[in-house]
Amino acid sequence: QVQLVESGGGLVQAGGSLRLSCAASGSIFSIMGWYRQAPGKQRELVARIISGGSINYADSVKGRFTISRDNAKNTVYLQMNSLKPEDTAVYYCNGHKILPATDYWGQGTQVTVSS
Repeated sequence: QVQLVESGGGLVQAGGSLRLSCAASGSIFSIMGWYRQAPGKQRELVARIISGGSINYADSVKGRFTISRDNAKNTVYLQMNSLKPEDTAVYYCNGHKILPATDYWGQGTQVTVSS
């Protein structure tokens, strides 16, 4: 059974930092990433890391967030610095398999940034 278990969300003041973790089990993913969904908005990509090492970030988080992956632990991390109130959202871990094309999601973790 494939599972993605997130941890590390919480409440932080603007300018603060949080580190999210996502531990995967039951599968190895070609791509792992983080998405977020704010109230009334669509889910959007925050950052993703491909097994070959390529990384993509949303423009809104470039220079502030860092995604990393520990293949030995099958875990992906999101270090979030200089947090802003507009970063407030539920953050979801995503694991993507290419063949067949399949997406798996974690349960989500709330990140709230107060001004």
